[in-house]
Order: sequence, then C-alpha cells, then structure tokens
Amino acid sequence: MREKKYYIALDDFERRVVVKCMNEMRNSLIEDGKCTDPLDEALLKVIRSKQKKFKVVYQEA
Repeated sequence: MREKKYYIALDDFERRVVVKCMNEMRNSLIEDGKCTDPLDEALLKVIRSKQKKFKVVYQEA
C-alpha cells in the first residue's frame, strides 16, 4: 500500500518560521538526550523542498 503524501503551501516567511521551530525542537531533544532522527528527516525535507508556482482559486461555500 502506498503511503499518502501531503502538500502544504508556504510563503518565504512561513517556511522560515517552520524551519526555525523545528530546529529549536531538535535542539531541545538533543539537550534531553533523545533521538532526533525522525525530526531530522522532516527538517531536511522542508529545507530541501523546491519552490513551485501554482494558482490558488478561492470559492465561497
């Protein structure tokens, strides 16, 4: 069975906030002596993600 993939749209500011928060969480895990491997993988995915242009269409419900 294939795993589901999720996509989120972030502007530059939001992306920086996500990276900073994840890095702070990683630092606190290191201080506590806990494993950071899953967080490292997610952080690298965010850092290495490519920029893609797309059009957003807003619709009223």
